Amino acid sequence: MSNPLQEAFNRTAYPITGHGKRNVQVLKEALDAYEGELDSDVYGAGRLIEDFQGKMAGILGKEAAVFFPSGTMAQQIALRIWCDRRGIKRAAYHPLCHLEIHEQRGLHELHGIEPVLLGGKDRLIDLGDVKELDDTIACLLLELPQREIGGQLPDYGELEAISAYCRERGIALHLDGARLFEILPYYRKSAAEICALFDSVYVSFYKGIGGIAGAILAGDAEFMERSKVWKRRHGGDLISLYPYILSADFYFEERFPNMERYYEGARELAGFFNECHQISTLPEEPVSNMFHVHVKLPKERLEPLLMELYEETGVGLTHYLREKGEASCYFETSIGDRYARIPKDELRRAFALLNEKLAAAL
Repeated sequence: MSNPLQEAFNRTAYPITGHGKRNVQVLKEALDAYEGELDSDVYGAGRLIEDFQGKMAGILGKEAAVFFPSGTMAQQIALRIWCDRRGIKRAAYHPLCHLEIHEQRGLHELHGIEPVLLGGKDRLIDLGDVKELDDTIACLLLELPQREIGGQLPDYGELEAISAYCRERGIALHLDGARLFEILPYYRKSAAEICALFDSVYVSFYKGIGGIAGAILAGDAEFMERSKVWKRRHGGDLISLYPYILSADFYFEERFPNMERYYEGARELAGFFNECHQISTLPEEPVSNMFHVHVKLPKERLEPLLMELYEETGVGLTHYLREKGEASCYFETSIGDRYARIPKDELRRAFALLNEKLAAAL
């Protein structure tokens, strides 16, 4: 099916989101950094995978870590283990958690676990919500940042209070840290310091890191040994995962040091958006490299306006729009390597023209 906005975005000289095109070159560049004689991993074993798992366990401050082909697999397994430990088949998380809206009820269908939706859809889970949980909850999942509401984050003190409360009540606390590395500049904490508040943690390697695919699940040694059993049961022990692992390691080393720059770029970009008529960002001031852009204009009116802007300036803001009610729409943006390559004069000119077009559309 034709997507005119995406086609126009793909033609721009200066797309603002992400690191670059998601093509085979991403893998080729990573593999070129390694010797061809390097032995692959085999069914979850071998120096290649074990070294990377040990490295990530150290960075996250956990006893052990296991590499998974997907975060969906890793997180369902994490919650299953916590539920088994307590003998309770109930897990709590945000109503817009990935497990709830993107996984076809996998946690329930595969593991028989009943989700308990905590808090409101348009806000973060807070300590008050957690205190409403009863003793029939095995674990609580927190997503940092909460992607579906613009990547918002709780105050660090609130996070510490939730962690302390869960430990007092024997509720396991799991971190959906798909974008953990991207929030470190805001909290001014190390990954290990944040993960110390949680009993288990998942991180992704294809989002802010920009690898091919794959995830790490980390926790105590016994927990991680159990996760290996479930990984095998889920079909996650492919004969070799080295294309995922090597690209994860390569791009981690390349991009982890840049998280501060991505964060500052997001704050600058949000400022440009918020100066325009009819536009607001959520959050107003980003707390990571991502945020949502809300426009008080119907999708069918904004789309041709953006296509004109792309043609006239060469700056691409988004390849898609999502409706939000009848009179507005929004999109998500995440800052990576691309943003720093855009000449500031070109960026300012694009936003000045965008503002003019939106004002004329009133």
